[in-house]
Amino acid sequence: MNGTKLPDGGVLYDETEDDDDDALVSEPSAGLAVPIDWNEALKNESGLKGAELIGEFVKHLPNQPGVYRMFNEAGDVLYVGKARSLKKRVGNYAQGRVHSNRIARMVRETTHMEFVTTRTETEALLLEANLIKRLRPRFNVLLRDDKSFPYILITGDHRAPAIFKHRGARARKGDYFGPFASAAAVGRTINSLQRAFLLRTCTDSVFETRTRPCLLFQIKRCSGPCTHEISDEDYAGLVREAKDFLSGKSQNVKSAIAAQMTEASEDLDFERAAVYRDRLAALSHVQSHQGINPAGVEEADVFAIHHEGGLSCIQVFFFRTGQNWGNRAYFPKADPQMPGTEVLNAFLAQFYDDKPVPKQILLSEPVEEQDLLAQALSEKAGHRVTISVPQRGEKKDLVDHVLANAREAHGRKLAETSSQARLLQGFAETFGLAQVPRRIEIYDNSHIMGTNAVGGMVVAGPEGFVKNQYRKFNIKSTDITPGDDFGMMREVMTRRFSRLIKEEGIPDRNATEAAAGEDAADAVFPAWPDVILIDGGQGQMTAVRAILDELGIRDVVTAIGVAKGVDREAGRERFFADGKSDFSLPPRDPVLYFIQRMRDEAHRFAIGSHRARRKKEMVKNPLDEISGIGPGRKRKLLQHFGTAKAVSRAGLTDLMAVEGISEAVAKQIYNHFHESRAS
Repeated sequence: MNGTKLPDGGVLYDETEDDDDDALVSEPSAGLAVPIDWNEALKNESGLKGAELIGEFVKHLPNQPGVYRMFNEAGDVLYVGKARSLKKRVGNYAQGRVHSNRIARMVRETTHMEFVTTRTETEALLLEANLIKRLRPRFNVLLRDDKSFPYILITGDHRAPAIFKHRGARARKGDYFGPFASAAAVGRTINSLQRAFLLRTCTDSVFETRTRPCLLFQIKRCSGPCTHEISDEDYAGLVREAKDFLSGKSQNVKSAIAAQMTEASEDLDFERAAVYRDRLAALSHVQSHQGINPAGVEEADVFAIHHEGGLSCIQVFFFRTGQNWGNRAYFPKADPQMPGTEVLNAFLAQFYDDKPVPKQILLSEPVEEQDLLAQALSEKAGHRVTISVPQRGEKKDLVDHVLANAREAHGRKLAETSSQARLLQGFAETFGLAQVPRRIEIYDNSHIMGTNAVGGMVVAGPEGFVKNQYRKFNIKSTDITPGDDFGMMREVMTRRFSRLIKEEGIPDRNATEAAAGEDAADAVFPAWPDVILIDGGQGQMTAVRAILDELGIRDVVTAIGVAKGVDREAGRERFFADGKSDFSLPPRDPVLYFIQRMRDEAHRFAIGSHRARRKKEMVKNPLDEISGIGPGRKRKLLQHFGTAKAVSRAGLTDLMAVEGISEAVAKQIYNHFHESRAS
């Protein structure tokens, strides 16, 4: 590993293969710099920061591609950038040139920097996107709502392949088709493909245990390969047709099925002809629900940006196999003064950091690094990727259509944000808060007679519900009497705020108010709530206030209780807050509707979490509790006896008859289910 000796005795390392910081980087395989110890020494000894500190760094930087990170005094990453020449790019920050307010503030707060050298600028671009998504620096354009896209999977590791909706890593062997914009679009498509190709959707474990066809076979949604209602060869033919259809050969598939229907009709086999007719109708249904399908666009993603009023909306349409597989709107976090082209440029690299890249990308307007981005994505994807801005013809019409959708989504978002701001202002006035809350946490519990108790926390802010901040709390305490809502809320509050104090510390009110006054684009969504809403009355509030007093944060967090009111009717809620007598709001007050919506969301989330926990408990197999019974032995036992209940009733001789079950293991299983007799 080579390094450059620095005046203070430190070393600037160019490349390393085994740095701990590699955990942040998945691709590309670029040379990385170790954390630069001399940076810290320079900061501590000289007390430099901002442009002066950056100027000292520039003296020792190489004139080659790389990525740089800027840190503040607390060690938080402020910005991640890439450069064709680290020396020239970072030098711009130190030369006192005119910067935007955002960049000037970023430079002033910089107290430390770290650098990564790469072989090429394309590697630097991909590495920059990778780090931005993982570190989420405050001053970068940030891709929000970055949920993974669903795909259709036709499995390839079974004699009778199944068709499933799939998210996440492509670990299972098979063919993946997508991306689709939403799970609903995948569900609709799979339902239609079931009718068209009669592929199974059951799990392999269900498939292996079937002794007769299920209901889906009876209603002509599956061909019944589990019980050999169809031969393996014929089923393989259906699978091939489904793959061809999803691969863009839809017209060939439809023509072949139409020919089979005609042949059946000529043979007077009208029942078989009706099956082919229904399959054709199902395929037509798939295509009719995919909107605009341009003939000249086989595989492409289309991006259009509308930037107005300090808000950017990027609309993305997905086209695969000549068919529209849906669209999604994004609202990246960016400086309101940043031009739309810069926002789109930064967005594209982050968007494809963890997604497959199509052969063609169409844009509504050119971006600065269009050629570099195309080259980087081509290297990443392993095939040629073109990025273009259509000027005429069908592709131009398509981009205009996407841009119109971006404008509509932008307008809806602005209206929602404006409405949310007015509601938060009204909320602050109603409860006499010193400032408009930026983070409201709403809590609720859900259980059935105390069983599978779950506490739910949802979060609301200036842009509505913040779902990636939701939390659930499985009630663990054995000291709580079943059904004791006060005890459950006490546990939830204690766990939530004890952890928050440990991780974030108790906030300074003055710092909190200063943060609230920052520009919306620069403000970081706070970890600490300004207000907590509790679904309950005076009793719940007494328990919550006691917790806040114990933790010393009663003056930091405002707690408000929302009781159901007389006859538990919506609109007659009573509110409980410190320093106020309990009160109600007028039935049609917008703030009342706002609070009801937040409470209902907490209720929905808590009930959903409770149901998921209860379902998990219901399906838990008693064999899982026996030490030494792993998946293999469990499978053998279930295949031999059919159910766990039958295993529990089996004698020692019967258990030992199962392959892989020795006498010692058989006794262990028998004693587990017959504890009183064994003792």
